[in-house]
Amino acid sequence: MATPHHPSAAVRRALRKLGADIHDARLRRQLPMSVVAERAFTSRSTLQRVEAGDTTVGIGIYAAVLQALGLLDGLGEVADISRDPTGQALASAALPKRARLRPPPAVPTHD
Repeated sequence: MATPHHPSAAVRRALRKLGADIHDARLRRQLPMSVVAERAFTSRSTLQRVEAGDTTVGIGIYAAVLQALGLLDGLGEVADISRDPTGQALASAALPKRARLRPPPAVPTHD
């Protein structure tokens, strides 16, 4: 049995915004729910849940809906290193202070 998950207010807010943006994108394209749901290989009721920002819908369904709307490319950029200043700072702090050339390993000679 799955562990119950209670997402934070920030997560719920972000998914509601994503759902609203998906809804608006669908309307801008003048696509009915049934068409987008079919293209995303999901049901109309699941698409309604996506557009409502339901936290229980899997990320794969959100991705399929974004693909059906031609918006999937943005998803691959979400956690990209270029958009992660904290990760970049931590990686930079972990770099060695000096770089040294190490001598090549000695090759044994056979006499």
